[in-house]
Amino acid sequence: MDGRGPVFGVEKAPLGTTKQLLAEEVYQRVGASIIDGTLPPGHRIRDAELAAQFGVSRMPIREALQRLERAGLVEMYPSRFTQVTEVPPVLIAETLEYAGYLGGAIAAIAVPRLTAPEREEAAALARALDDGLDDAAALSAARWALIRYLCERSENGILGSVLEESSMPMFRNLRHWKPAPAERERMRGVHAELADAILAGDGRTAEHLVRAMHLVD
Repeated sequence: MDGRGPVFGVEKAPLGTTKQLLAEEVYQRVGASIIDGTLPPGHRIRDAELAAQFGVSRMPIREALQRLERAGLVEMYPSRFTQVTEVPPVLIAETLEYAGYLGGAIAAIAVPRLTAPEREEAAALARALDDGLDDAAALSAARWALIRYLCERSENGILGSVLEESSMPMFRNLRHWKPAPAERERMRGVHAELADAILAGDGRTAEHLVRAMHLVD
């Protein structure tokens, strides 16, 4: 097997040569397939089948699945199978709350540290959130673009590590979420105020508004 070809709807690149690289790549590819719905809730994943699909041993497969379990994307049943978890409404609400507080912390730290050109770019990303209000996938991508942009310029490596580790469950759990129709006009106002706060370098106001766009008071 040459390491190329589609796996769970994700285009394969050549696999790494160490156990750690293999486990990381399996984690990323299977996680991506859970996020985009190729592997839906309730889908059963078996170690042996996954190992054959990737052309690797079971050890990196198990390590990747254990990491996905810690992220809440799968449940493991030893010696049987692994199952993709469901996303009940309570989990969506909890994820929104977490994303609001994490995103708010990132904004509070990053916004005052942005240069003038970076503030212009970040404000444009905030205004672009309006374009996703009627499309959950587009809104998820727009939120991520803004938060990642701010995090990369926060000059805080801990925030970057936390965002990286939690990005996969946040993406999956909020993949279908968007504000209710009655909330969307208010959200346009939140986005506009957020852009203004970013331009002003006001981290505390930006923190509050990032929370608000995740329905966190």
